[in-house]
Amino acid sequence: MKYKNINELNEIIQTLRGENGCPWDRKQTPKSIAVYLVEEAHELMHAVENGNSDEICEELGDVLFQVLFIARMFQEKGTFDLEDAARGCAEKMIRRHPHVFGDATVSSAEEVRQQWQQIKRTEKDAGAENASVLDSVPAKLPPLMRAYRISERAARTDFDWDDIQGVMAKAEEEWGEFRAEVRQDEDGNNREKVALEFGDLLFTLTNVARFARIHPDSALTSATHKFEERFRRMEQVARETGRTIYDMPRDEKERLWDAAKALEAVGSEQLSVNRKGPDEDEGGR
Repeated sequence: MKYKNINELNEIIQTLRGENGCPWDRKQTPKSIAVYLVEEAHELMHAVENGNSDEICEELGDVLFQVLFIARMFQEKGTFDLEDAARGCAEKMIRRHPHVFGDATVSSAEEVRQQWQQIKRTEKDAGAENASVLDSVPAKLPPLMRAYRISERAARTDFDWDDIQGVMAKAEEEWGEFRAEVRQDEDGNNREKVALEFGDLLFTLTNVARFARIHPDSALTSATHKFEERFRRMEQVARETGRTIYDMPRDEKERLWDAAKALEAVGSEQLSVNRKGPDEDEGGR
């Protein structure tokens, strides 16, 4: 059986949820499926980072399935259906782009952003009692992403550093405070304060990223991927010599790391291991 479009995918979900469907699918709730939606969204983000179109297509389909599944559960309750969700989103997009669908004019992407936020404030009735400009940031976003969004929202009220130099200076200040706490906590009895200072440092670095117009989550993902690739090359070399990474002395690991970095730079050299014994070592990094 070959399925060709979204309507047929909806029919699959309806069958899975039906009387003679799958017991697992039938017992799911919007809350339980939302967890899988988050996971699939992260897998999609990873695929986009890798730039593999086949992988992106597959992961996009997985995200779509979770979205349709959640919509189906609300349709079963008679609350709303997918058409209602699509209609509401379409109306919102038209309303928030008056420079495209109306008579408004803008001259830059920054003006578009400001206009968008102004329209959102009007929609959400931000003047209501106890309302906050931070209310629109989901509480369950991953911590790094949420830190970025919180600082971004606060900055829109003109509560911000003047430029990137100011926030970089603040990051250096936070680094000094963190180092001081680490030095004072040699016995490990004040981990909470050390953790708090480290959190302050991370939050400030998130703002450095914002001023540099990069997303800290994407930057960290790329850096982690780069580390992972280099470390896997080191493990491969260890296996080729009949050892594991655990068997290698520290100085040899350092040489392999440098070789992995060099391989990235040239893009074609073969990673090789220096088979000299410890007594023949010509030096470290």
